[in-house]
Amino acid sequence: MKLATFLLLTVMMVAGCGQTANVNTAQISPAPKGTATPDPLGFARANYAKHCVECHGGQGDGGVVTVDNHKLKVPSLKEGHALKHADEDFVEQINEGGDGMPKFKDKLSAQEISDLVRFVRQEFQGKQ
Repeated sequence: MKLATFLLLTVMMVAGCGQTANVNTAQISPAPKGTATPDPLGFARANYAKHCVECHGGQGDGGVVTVDNHKLKVPSLKEGHALKHADEDFVEQINEGGDGMPKFKDKLSAQEISDLVRFVRQEFQGKQ
């Protein structure tokens, strides 16, 4: 009798596991209106705040800044040469630094640097 009960329960479990769940999709609610979507450049925005804002400013204006007791004339990311540079030029400048700018190739990944360039293009230059 115990063996029969055990076999019956085993058969029922196996049969139940082989069936797919019947989900009523009408019961799943869509995201509420007004729900924020993730910022696709959120990490780049954070990296800019951490590594760039001290010199280039919150709006990318640049200007004269003092870093480690050295005055630097930091270029604007919104106008002038910055608008003419190819993305590859920005990547190289961020990687290698120069003219008072530190190099970031050892601090940021290639993807993070690429995302920073996209951030600058979108936020300060109005490009997509």
